[in-house]
Amino acid sequence: MGNYRGRLDIVADILNVASHGAKKTEIMYQANLSYKLVTKYLTEVIEACLVRFVRAERCYVLTSKGKEFLERYKKYSTRNRHVEKQLNDVRDKRRILEKLCSTS
Repeated sequence: MGNYRGRLDIVADILNVASHGAKKTEIMYQANLSYKLVTKYLTEVIEACLVRFVRAERCYVLTSKGKEFLERYKKYSTRNRHVEKQLNDVRDKRRILEKLCSTS
């Protein structure tokens, strides 16, 4: 498959970095995002109440909703990897069967 990250993966990466309190640049580098993307996604996670900005410390921190998202994402991600592996195994077996019944 490749190293493509979807929206949920990016949100989870941002929340993981913010889980210990982080500035925007720290989130940008640790989540491996451009300035434009980190700005876009920070706006989204703030509006979704997953993260809040603490002015006194000038950093982003998780809300309880953000913690819940991360817990659920970890379960989802584990299950998703397992299902993808099973699907790949099924596809491989199908290719073998197709090859076995081929006339060439």
